[in-house]
Order: sequence, then C-alpha cells, then structure tokens
Amino acid sequence: MASTNDLKNGLVLNLDKELWSVVEFQHVKPGKGPAFVRTTLKHVLSGKVVDKTFNAGTKVETATVDKRTMQYLYQDGEDFVFMDLDTYDQIHVPGATVGDNANYLLAEAEATVALHEGVPLYIELPTSVFLEVTYTEPGLQGDRSTGGTKPATVETGATVQVPLFITTGEKIKVDTRDGRYLGRS
Repeated sequence: MASTNDLKNGLVLNLDKELWSVVEFQHVKPGKGPAFVRTTLKHVLSGKVVDKTFNAGTKVETATVDKRTMQYLYQDGEDFVFMDLDTYDQIHVPGATVGDNANYLLAEAEATVALHEGVPLYIELPTSVFLEVTYTEPGLQGDRSTGGTKPATVETGATVQVPLFITTGEKIKVDTRDGRYLGRS
C-alpha cells in the first residue's frame, strides 16, 4: 500500500483487481476545499488511458512489476520463448502480449520483459533495431517531384517504408515504436 502522495510516473497500481500504470500525476491544492491528486492512468494490458482523481493522502494498492532483461530465443506456435539472462530460466510469452513488437524481434535479441506474479504483462524493445532488407523493388530516379519512399520487407517479415536508394541486402535502422526508417547501418 502507498499513499497518493507517493505516486510517481511508471508506478503500477492495482485498482479493482486490474493493473494501471501512472503516466502523469499532479498534486492540486485549491484555495477552497481539500487537496487532491489528478492522475492519468494507462491500463497495463489493454493500453486504455483514463483520468482519475484521488483525495490527497488516500491509500492505493501498488503492484510489484518485475522488469527483467531477457533474450528472445524462438517462436513456439503462438508463444515467444524468452530466456532470463541471470537465471537461464525460459518463459513463454503469448503472441498477444508481444503484439506488434514481433515485427522487430530477431533471435538472440535482448528485450525487457515485465512480469507480475510470474505472468508476462508486456515487453519493451530497444527504441531502434538494425534489420536486413530481404526484398525491395529497385528505385527509379526521376519519377517524383520530392524525395520518395518505397516498401521494403525486412528479415522479420515486417514492411518498412524506405528511401528509393535502399537495395535488397542492406541493413537499415528501424524505430521500434512506429516502424519508421531511421537510416542505414
């Protein structure tokens, strides 16, 4: 248990048997009336964002979320198998939990896996990864008025919009948050 005065960004709360992460909080002391805490909370599993107000000093239940650096090993059916780098234990993370991160996940890549009571909640990848282009059409010069892009398929199977000068076999840097091309390696 913690007080609303102890809230900070990233803290995970257990409200009504659901996990919510504090995105933003603000202590408000109005001229009249008691102080209160205005928060923006994000549901850990669904990503839904809500605003919630607590009276100052109210007790809230916190959840312990264990974030561990793990290495991605392989895909087993719908599950992704990760290995804890400290204990060498392997855990299966459901494909729904991995979500779109699967587009940027290579074997032996490191990721942060968040666990609550042994259940994987989500994974965090580095903000950018280097991936090899496995297929892209050749770019044609002169068929555009401004800098153009074309789709390229990378080694994970994802499609990334790249500049026309990128060719098959090149390694490119991709932003894992939105899938943008960031440059060549």
